[in-house]
Amino acid sequence: MLFTFAFFHFINIGLGLFHTDYLHGMQDGRKAVTRHDIISVVLYVALLLHAGLALYSISQRRTLRMPFSTGLQIILGLLIPLQLISHIVQTRFAHEVFDVNDEMGYIIILMWPSTAVWMQSLLVLVVWVHSCIGLHMWLRLTRWWSKTVPYLIGLAVFIPTFALAGLLTEGRRIWADFADPFLREQYIEHYNWPSPEEFQALFSVKDNALMAFWAALGVSLSVFVFRKLWRRRHSVRVKYVEGPEVVAEKGMTLLEISQANGVPHTALCGGKGRCTTCRVIVEDGADQLPAPSEVEARSLAAVSAPKGARLACQIRPTEPLTAYRMFRPEGGRSRAHASQGQERQLAVLFLDMRGFTSRTTGQLPYDIVFLLNRFFDAIVPAITADGGVVDKYMGDGLLAVFETTDAESSARAGLKAAADVSRALQRFNLQLEAEGSSRVRIGMGLHLGDLVLGEIGAAGHAAHTIIGDAVNVASRLEGQTKELGVELLVSAELLHAAGHDSDLSRLQSFNLRGVTRPIPALPVTNAADLLAEKAA
Repeated sequence: MLFTFAFFHFINIGLGLFHTDYLHGMQDGRKAVTRHDIISVVLYVALLLHAGLALYSISQRRTLRMPFSTGLQIILGLLIPLQLISHIVQTRFAHEVFDVNDEMGYIIILMWPSTAVWMQSLLVLVVWVHSCIGLHMWLRLTRWWSKTVPYLIGLAVFIPTFALAGLLTEGRRIWADFADPFLREQYIEHYNWPSPEEFQALFSVKDNALMAFWAALGVSLSVFVFRKLWRRRHSVRVKYVEGPEVVAEKGMTLLEISQANGVPHTALCGGKGRCTTCRVIVEDGADQLPAPSEVEARSLAAVSAPKGARLACQIRPTEPLTAYRMFRPEGGRSRAHASQGQERQLAVLFLDMRGFTSRTTGQLPYDIVFLLNRFFDAIVPAITADGGVVDKYMGDGLLAVFETTDAESSARAGLKAAADVSRALQRFNLQLEAEGSSRVRIGMGLHLGDLVLGEIGAAGHAAHTIIGDAVNVASRLEGQTKELGVELLVSAELLHAAGHDSDLSRLQSFNLRGVTRPIPALPVTNAADLLAEKAA
């Protein structure tokens, strides 16, 4: 809400670049909305709530160590009230209390040509940069944001530039008018210019409001310092083998202690207990730690962890501890960040051409490559059209993933892609038959499950790919299609997520190699018929 208000406010100021009537016309329209009683309450509540949450977050911080962007946003946020309070007092407060006509012209004359105009110009930049950082932090994880950022950067540069150009143009014009004694008297009457006593009252309100802000900031910092001192009295000493010795508060996980003190510590899942890359060997103080939880014990058993191994994201030291980090990030921060995986629940399609070896026996290598490229040209567009991405090609087969917003849409996309691939293959086979060649048959395995998307490979040569049990299940299902003589095997998990209401009594249970549990799946002779059955 505050960003929207600032956006239109800056556009309004920029219209001064063209004509005064445009500037005042838009301001009248904005005031009709923003000065409505309900909207006014919403805006001021949003402003106070935003400021209050910011001060509260400062008071609750464990450390002042933070990313540069976060620190910049906090600093800019603390600078805003220093000028914004004065602006609000001289406009809305003056209008409500002393009936001042706070048009743009009144504000510009009030500032021009003193240092106030430069401070208010700085306020425009500070508010805008602070807002853009916040907007980016909020939306950076969405799929569409990264695609639009190059265009939004241009808009982000244009808005404050446009506003400052309008301010400069209108300021010069209105100051020239104000230099004329006759026009000055008209302006003073039109704006109901405050008297010296009223100005003194406005300055007093501004000073009191600033004192309240400084007091609130002082309370936040005092709480931060008090909590830090309290934590030091309730702290624990951690010694890292081949590393520093730090003092941290009790209640933090060992991984949080490492991160808070700048100690390199690998944690590819982000400290969620979904991997074991943060594990340590506790050389001293292990007996003072609680026994591993069921989740931690299962994870450690899966990697055959040695005695004394624990997950740093799961243990919370309360007594002195000496720990050896089994994996430490090497090669710089960029490598550690690039290798960070992202866990998603997505649909995976494994596809393979049947009888490829016998079909290509005796053929020239270039003819084989030509056939494969024609085959992939025919079927891959059906996958990409439904939101799929080919993760890798494997000779005469491929692995595709449907990276949509959620599991349900991913399952539906995967199901539709399998049907579309089948139809595309039918058209391709008609071409082959017209050329006198035999038809191509395929097998597909389709499954929905947990995946990790990330970079796999040596630093500087890592490829973006997917790993996880879901890939193995899809591959094994594809292998079963050969024995069953069907084109597609689709897991019950995917059918359920996609909302497919076909006859699930045809489900069969498969014990797949490398998969710990039976996988119920639906055999489909012709994948193109699957969605047709549902539509019927």
